[in-house]
Amino acid sequence: MSISFDKALGIHQYALEARVKRAEVLANNMANADTPGFKARDVDFRAVMQRAQQAASGFEMAKTDAGHMDTSSGASDSELLYQTPHQPSVDGNTVDAQQEQTRFMRNAMDYQASFQFLSSKFSGLTKALKGE
Repeated sequence: MSISFDKALGIHQYALEARVKRAEVLANNMANADTPGFKARDVDFRAVMQRAQQAASGFEMAKTDAGHMDTSSGASDSELLYQTPHQPSVDGNTVDAQQEQTRFMRNAMDYQASFQFLSSKFSGLTKALKGE
């Protein structure tokens, strides 16, 4: 009986990838907090995880023609959304530095939790292979 990493790790590997992508987007927002006209963005985590779950279950959309859009790589534009500002600045920038920093720290904590969960999964698999 063979063990598949996809089945053993579940969806948590995809959660880590989504957290990394979200960290990149949020860091970009913070870096452009003073750029006139910059529009803050965020990753739709639910859409990313829904796509990952479909990929893991084997019921994802298949590209059967060269004219079809590729939906298999990274966060697509449908998963990368614009944020609605509470109070946009006069220059059109929609980044609220304090909210971005809060989102970034929350994302970092969620990443750490997912990482620790995966670490415990690997530890359990290692013990199972060693027969402990």
